[in-house]
Amino acid sequence: MPAMPVGGLVPRAVEDATGHTVGNADVVVRNARIHTGDARRPQAGALAIRNGAITTVGDDADVAPLVGPSTTVVDALGRRVVPGLNDSHLHVIRGGLNYVLELRWDGVTSLRQGLAMLREQAARTPKGQWVRVVGGWSAEQFAERRLPTPAELNEAAPDTPVFVLHLYQSAILNRAALRAAGYGAGTPNPPGGTIVRGRTGEPNGMLLAAPGALVLYSTLAKAPALAPEERKTSTRHFLRELNRFGLTSAIDAAGGFQNFPENYATVTELAREGLLPLRIAYHLFPQTAGQELDDLGRWIEAVRPGDGDAWLRLNGAGENLTWAAADFENFAEPRPELGPYEGEFEKAVRMLMEHGWGFRLHATYDETIRRDLAVFEKLAAEGLFPAGNRWLFDHAETVSRESLDRIAVLGGALSVQNRLSFQGEVFARRYGTGAAADAPPLRAMLDRGLTVAAGTDATRVSSYNPWVALHWLVSGRTVGGLALRPPQNRVDRATALAMYTTAGAALTGEQDVKGVLGPGFYGDLAVLSDDFFAVPEAEIPFIESLLTVVGGRIVHAAAEYEGMDEELPPVTPDWSPVARFGGYQASTTGPGVPGVPGASGARQAELLGEVVAESELHRRWRTARGHATGPQPSFDPCFVL
Repeated sequence: MPAMPVGGLVPRAVEDATGHTVGNADVVVRNARIHTGDARRPQAGALAIRNGAITTVGDDADVAPLVGPSTTVVDALGRRVVPGLNDSHLHVIRGGLNYVLELRWDGVTSLRQGLAMLREQAARTPKGQWVRVVGGWSAEQFAERRLPTPAELNEAAPDTPVFVLHLYQSAILNRAALRAAGYGAGTPNPPGGTIVRGRTGEPNGMLLAAPGALVLYSTLAKAPALAPEERKTSTRHFLRELNRFGLTSAIDAAGGFQNFPENYATVTELAREGLLPLRIAYHLFPQTAGQELDDLGRWIEAVRPGDGDAWLRLNGAGENLTWAAADFENFAEPRPELGPYEGEFEKAVRMLMEHGWGFRLHATYDETIRRDLAVFEKLAAEGLFPAGNRWLFDHAETVSRESLDRIAVLGGALSVQNRLSFQGEVFARRYGTGAAADAPPLRAMLDRGLTVAAGTDATRVSSYNPWVALHWLVSGRTVGGLALRPPQNRVDRATALAMYTTAGAALTGEQDVKGVLGPGFYGDLAVLSDDFFAVPEAEIPFIESLLTVVGGRIVHAAAEYEGMDEELPPVTPDWSPVARFGGYQASTTGPGVPGVPGASGARQAELLGEVVAESELHRRWRTARGHATGPQPSFDPCFVL
């Protein structure tokens, strides 16, 4: 691995009595501003990694003797270095299987730009394939503040099926996609969903989750899938994309349409070949209603949480244990009233706790959380809670203080996601600004000493960019700029980072080896493009990692470090949206963009271009309606010939 030239550091070999080289570091990071996450030594200037773990944390003088002929030396050039980020709720396995097929609108700032990307991709997409925009964006992030219409999709792609998913709320399809999905006047509405129709009864292209998202995901499932070898390449590129933002670990929350073991085969194969650049702890989610207990029973007999290694390990069950106990997260619809579910749910929880399995539970509303807690308290009377098994609630946007107290007594934890940075406006419209200010109650959670980890719930709702989530934790603002959470329900930057590092490690029982840059901990770190602790709050979402290290391996490198990372195979298929556009669209937008001089000025010019384009559209609209649009009389002598 090449090292950066560093004056004053002379490689030397340290030999033992037999003449063998010992003690040299594999990687040394120097000239850095290291936030260690370790209260005993919060700051440092250099560190060394050997055999995948940190051996030394100190200053340049401390690591200089460890530089040998084969040591990779990284000069951080005074940049901020942080522990590798850990997304505590990311659908990383499912996201990897589909990544190269998806046109990402993450970070796109105008619908006009998004439609232009879609139009270009439709022209590149071969017959029989779909263009799919699947999550990571919200209408509120666009200058236009609206969704695309079916007519716009038809105009952009007359013949290629187009599927655009918007949060858990809706999907927009063009006519070609409706045909490919088999939707017509006689197609019945699925349970919990609505196919919107025109006056003739034919679907008009809008699908609504009302309130369940099954209609959205079952429609998406009709699109062609990748072949096994292409899934492997797709997953490798998705994991590299996560490394781009400093992610070194993720807890996979499983989810619908993610079957075990077939959909886990790709990451398992990559782990077997030593090709995972991200540590994954995964959960198992029963997929068939009515069969949940049977599935859990089979899994319990086969494996145990913690089985695996530092790269791929089982972490438990969930985020559903029984389908009947799951509420919905579509804030455009009223909170669902769940029917009786406690009987089967209790059996599932009992089975897991008696066999040493932890679990996580999707629970958006306090009404669901209270019912779940009542089951746990019943089992606690038998000694099953707390019993050392790791368990947690996910999401918990409307959890009450009383429920938080009960969670603490039962030994639970929480994982929160920035879903309201994408859905905050619609949440506030339904439940009011007061409820939105407390969704979720971060400070109340932390004040009770609960473990509170952070994540994104990507890829079908929020973006996988962790810095968007960190911005939400710190600022309380949506991607549209609306401030929902007041200062008393926000967290400072160090706390937010801890929620993305040490707290996530605690959820997988790895708090002694992960989340801190200290001796004996994994050599997982990120050299940031901008200092998270110093940049203006509004610039936090534009931070990226310039160099990401996992277990002493350089898995992502950009700017001055370009070429120091591991080589990836080319994106396949060659018509993939990722091959043309990449993933998150942050490289040319926003202030503080890494490696783009004058990026804020470039963004200003882009915005002006968008304004001019919108002005031209307005002129055409006026012309079509007979309004005067010609040259106006000039009253300024400077314009008189």
